[in-house]
Amino acid sequence: MKKLIPVLSLLCAMQAAHAAPRVFVTNEVGDSVSVIDAGTNKVTATIAVGKRPRGIGVAPDGGAIYVAVSGENHIAVIDPTSLAVLRTFPSGDDPETFAVHPNGNLYISNEEDAKASVFNPATGERVAEIKVGIEPEGVAVSADGIRAVVTSESTNMLHIIAIPEHKIVANILVGARPRAASFSADGTLAYATSEISGEVKKVDVASGKIVGKMPLADDKAKPKDILPSRDGKQLYVAGGRADRVFVLDEQTLEILHEVPVGKRVWGLALNKDGSRLYTTDGASDQVSVIDTVAHKVVATVPVGKMPWGIVVVE
Repeated sequence: MKKLIPVLSLLCAMQAAHAAPRVFVTNEVGDSVSVIDAGTNKVTATIAVGKRPRGIGVAPDGGAIYVAVSGENHIAVIDPTSLAVLRTFPSGDDPETFAVHPNGNLYISNEEDAKASVFNPATGERVAEIKVGIEPEGVAVSADGIRAVVTSESTNMLHIIAIPEHKIVANILVGARPRAASFSADGTLAYATSEISGEVKKVDVASGKIVGKMPLADDKAKPKDILPSRDGKQLYVAGGRADRVFVLDEQTLEILHEVPVGKRVWGLALNKDGSRLYTTDGASDQVSVIDTVAHKVVATVPVGKMPWGIVVVE
C-alpha cells in the first residue's frame, strides 16, 4: 500500500493544478488568447484564434470558453481542458462583445449591423435579432436572465431588452459614446460607462430612469469596462487613457479609490471571491492584478499584443 502513496499524491497534485483558477485574455492585435495561472501569475499557454479577438466569456457549466473573433465574424469555441479551438460558428458582422445568458445562449453586439444577435452556441443557430442603435458594443445579461442591456456608441443609448420576448422595453439616453454595461446582482440596476463624456451612469431597470451620474474628473479618462464588486458595495471602472481603475461607491457613485495600472486599461474581471481584480492594459501589453482590499497592484503579467477582453475561470 505504501507504494501507492506517491501515485495518489501525484494524482492529487495534477487535479489541484487543473483546478487552479485561470485567467483568459484576448489579444486584439496578437490574434490570440493568453492563459494565465492565477496562482503564479504566469502565462502558461497562448492560443491562436484568428483576427482581432475581443469579447470573451464562459459557458454556465464552465465547459467552454467563447471568443468573439471580430475580424472574421465568428465565435471561436475553446475547450478549457485541452485549450484547443474546437470549432467556430458565424456570429453576424463584426461581433464586438457578448454576454452569456444563464441558459447558455450568447447575446452578441454586431457593431456594423446596428443589432444584437442571440445565438445558441451548442448548435450555432441564430435564435433572435434585435435592432438597436448605431455601433452597439457593451452587452450584459441579468443574473435571473429576464433582461439584457446593450449600449450603442453613436446613438448614445442604453437599450433594455426583455427576455425571452427579445423586445426593447426602454431606450435610455446616456453620456456620449457608451462603451460597456453591467447589472447589479439583483438585476434592478444597470450601469454604463461613457467614453467621450468620461462618466458613469446608473439606471433603474424597471423604470428606465437614470438614478445616478458620476464624471470621473479626469480629462484623460475614457472609461470602458465596469463591474460591481462581489458584495455589491462598490463599482470598478476601467479608466482607459487615464491609466487607472476607479473604485466608486455603488450607492453615491463617489470615487473612493484610484488604482494606477498600465496604459490604456480596457477590460476587467473579478475572481470568484472578489479578492482580485484583473485588468487588460492594452497599450502596455499586460494584465494588472489588483488586491481589492488594499486597492493596489500586486502583480503585472506580460501577455500578447493589445490585450482587450478578460475572464476568470475557476
